[in-house]
Amino acid sequence: MKSGNLIRRCRCTDPKTGKEYGASCPKLKSSRRHGTWTASQELDPAQDGRRRRFRRGGFETSTKAQEELDKVRALMAIPEEDDAWGKTQISDLLENCVKDKDPVPDYDETRRRFKTGQSLNSKVTVAEWLDTWLAGRKRLRRGGAARYECDIRVHLKPHLGHLRLDKLRVHHIDSMFDAINERNIEVQEQNAQRRVVLNDLKATPNKGAENRARRRWLQAQLDAMRPFRRTTGLNTQPHIRDTLRAALNVAIAQQVMPAFNPAAHVELLPGTKPKALIWSDERIARWKETGEKPSPVMVWTPDQTATFLDFVADDRLYVLWRLIAFRGTRRGEGCGVRWEDHSAKARSLAIATQLVQDGWEVHEGAPKTDSGIRLIALDEETNQDLLAHKARQQQEREAWGEGWQDTGRIFTQEDGSLLHPGKVSDLFERLAEAAGLPPIRLHDLRHVAATLMLAAGVDIKVVSETLGHSDTRITRDIYQSVLDDLARDAAEKVTQLVPHTRRPLTTVKDTDPPTAPRRPRMTPPRKSDEAKGERSA
Repeated sequence: MKSGNLIRRCRCTDPKTGKEYGASCPKLKSSRRHGTWTASQELDPAQDGRRRRFRRGGFETSTKAQEELDKVRALMAIPEEDDAWGKTQISDLLENCVKDKDPVPDYDETRRRFKTGQSLNSKVTVAEWLDTWLAGRKRLRRGGAARYECDIRVHLKPHLGHLRLDKLRVHHIDSMFDAINERNIEVQEQNAQRRVVLNDLKATPNKGAENRARRRWLQAQLDAMRPFRRTTGLNTQPHIRDTLRAALNVAIAQQVMPAFNPAAHVELLPGTKPKALIWSDERIARWKETGEKPSPVMVWTPDQTATFLDFVADDRLYVLWRLIAFRGTRRGEGCGVRWEDHSAKARSLAIATQLVQDGWEVHEGAPKTDSGIRLIALDEETNQDLLAHKARQQQEREAWGEGWQDTGRIFTQEDGSLLHPGKVSDLFERLAEAAGLPPIRLHDLRHVAATLMLAAGVDIKVVSETLGHSDTRITRDIYQSVLDDLARDAAEKVTQLVPHTRRPLTTVKDTDPPTAPRRPRMTPPRKSDEAKGERSA
């Protein structure tokens, strides 16, 4: 082991030179109480060959300085004599300890970390580890990486980032979700206040000096308020917890932290998955009265779907609307489908790619899940519509000439360039409103396809495979309310299969005397039966 020693020195200065005497002060020899003790230990060279030394002073007695030196030498004795890399790690730890002015690390904890292969730097924070973990997730889809990054940036770092990774506990994570729920209440109240002022501003006409003054006052109030903000719902919070749990699992596997994942033991308030509801007459009336949708996922009836398709029959993206409404492709899948994926002879369309919107940028990516890569069958009319659409696209190509962008997509802009999924959604909502229909999202048009297939009696497994769900349970969870409506309709049809005459129910008048219920009477035995009974007796 490298040599180490104790040094007694002081801060006295030479009056001639103005420099400190250090260890050569004359008073150090004449007085044992003069000056302080310093522990000094030579460390193993750094990886670049640089010499380094552990030096810490200010001890009042040599005993305390010797205790510090003993701690340092005990840590340096942890690796084997031939373990050069281990010695370098211990020396790195001690050098950082001097640089950060931290106490000498605990021997037992350092030895445990060294023997189990964990990082000796126990000061890694949650924020530092989350950045390291996210940077190492090379195989993530772009959308998944963006979701992880959002969870880390918006929630995990602000609430937990300052904590040491090895000191993270369950109650820290519980406190984070408590703070998120408290913020949700605050955001809801502020949004409600802004909505009241905004509605008042819209209701105030812009005529007359008094009205214009009131509008200016209301606008000033709006400018002073915070803009509308989104809450972190109960359905989003499990994803935040899962992001943290995944990051901590890797930290445990790499032995950066103890083998206990606090995120796996956090209980959250139960959320509710949105159920698909059909736009019935009663729900439409309620929506017109309050302006609120009964559910985030609303579905048109077959008649409403027919109204929309008839309204957009001349739209250049009619086939896209029809494809989503009948075959349930996702928005990005419909925008990204290529001509090479269409087989007119087999009447099929392969879903092998999609256009993904990241912020406002658009890039090509794989379908949402592995089960999203699928082959969907086309009806004859949709197949013919695709061929007609191809002919119209060829005319547009000839009209644009050299300005045409050959992307190979079935659905494009007029110059052949890629469709922007966000703009497609905006166009759909405007068309639905112009058609006089209750509002649904473009993604809900995919739910319409599922409803139509279920209403037509298509098996739930076929519906699930057509939609690209990985499991039929996902399909059942989303469309359980639709399945309930279809079950009630099936019950009515079953009763109609058996023709019968319904007898009118009679009512008992108050003046009629109560009568006891009549019991079934047995048929009296015949004489021949009585004779048989006597003979048998």
